[in-house]
Amino acid sequence: MSPSTADSTGDTPRYREWLSVALDEARAGAAEGGVPIGAALIDEDGRVLGRGHNRRVQDDDPSAHGETTAFRAAGRQRSYHRTTMVTTLSPCWYCSGLVRQFGIGRVVIGDTRTFHGAHDWLVEHGVEVVVLDDPDCARLMTEFVDAHPDLWHEDVGAE
Repeated sequence: MSPSTADSTGDTPRYREWLSVALDEARAGAAEGGVPIGAALIDEDGRVLGRGHNRRVQDDDPSAHGETTAFRAAGRQRSYHRTTMVTTLSPCWYCSGLVRQFGIGRVVIGDTRTFHGAHDWLVEHGVEVVVLDDPDCARLMTEFVDAHPDLWHEDVGAE
């Protein structure tokens, strides 16, 4: 099963609006000298529960990925099944595990070309995945990877 695309869902404008929140976070992370990956956790009514960006460099914390900082900012929820994790980049295995562990029902992704994380695995396990293929997300990551290959490889656990 391949990830769904925004064109097949009919919710593209809403997803793009949510992606803009994550993209603002990614830009904030870049401005702080960090890895430009942003995320937001959205409830079923479209409200932002939490937002955040990768803070591995800023906090010297290898677990401070964009999705985890957004998740933490959202605080405890009774259930995550009807929430959406919006992220500027395909989630890595660590962040995909968070989605599965807490039963987040949908993931909206801005860019899968720069990094093809574990979103196929999420689909295989019943998570709705929407790939927006956003050029701003791709450009932001491509420029970062070109400028900081060592930091990028450290972030994704590459040798």
